Amino acid sequence: MKRSIIDPLAELMTLAYNTFLSFQFSKRWMIAFLYGLLCHVIFTVSVVTMLVAMFFGMSQSFGKIPDPYSYFFNLLLLLQFPIAHSFLLSSIGQKYLRYFSPKQYSKTLAPTIFALLASIQLFLLFFCWTPTKIMIWEATGTSYFLMCTLYSFSWLLLIWASIDAGAELQSGALGWMSLAQNKAPKFPELPTFGLFKFIRQPIYASFALTTWTTPNWTLDQLLIAVVFTAYCVIAPIFKEKRLEKRFGDKFTNYKSQVPYMIPSLSLKKQNSYQNGKRQSLRN
Repeated sequence: MKRSIIDPLAELMTLAYNTFLSFQFSKRWMIAFLYGLLCHVIFTVSVVTMLVAMFFGMSQSFGKIPDPYSYFFNLLLLLQFPIAHSFLLSSIGQKYLRYFSPKQYSKTLAPTIFALLASIQLFLLFFCWTPTKIMIWEATGTSYFLMCTLYSFSWLLLIWASIDAGAELQSGALGWMSLAQNKAPKFPELPTFGLFKFIRQPIYASFALTTWTTPNWTLDQLLIAVVFTAYCVIAPIFKEKRLEKRFGDKFTNYKSQVPYMIPSLSLKKQNSYQNGKRQSLRN
């Protein structure tokens, strides 16, 4: 069955609708709702903070740490996200997610907790950064319009890829909405449609792209772009090991046909993979 971006959105809406229908004045439902509310508020604030901070090349953040301590503090802010984020995605790290919610609900709330912690990390990085004010390049005129267009496009790609991968999982809604309905979270299947037809890691690729398309370039932004791009290239290697363990031959076949992060100029491989999918569905 062919899937499009409408399908994961429909699944999210169905999950939200069933959560609404499950409303009751119970401890479980109220805890689920409060965790969900906290997660989505901080998620929204962190995304807006990141978008605005990078638009201005990290020159308008609110950190006030004096030199030379600001350099060390900024480095800590920058490294805490990839290190902690990668750790929490590991099998060992996922166990620690259960310490942030009531024990009887911790397993179900884990996806929400992960999204909440990632949002807090991003907010701290982009809000508390102490700007160096060292300007490298500032787009003007036509170049300003072009860079703003590219910046907007990269964010749209990130949103699109996140929806393809499962909006309920990426936003943290899966955990708390499942708890509200008193059921185990149903994780999305391996995404092979939408942007995932062209590259295996569109979320990481578009995330890295947002760091390089800002119209205002400072030394701070350059550091952000370099470190985050390195993370976006390296981190999926470990992610794919987990996917291979979970999905087996299905992921192995997908991996052999679809490029890692740069789309193939040839449609031969992509057509081969799509034809293989259709053949397997017939069988």
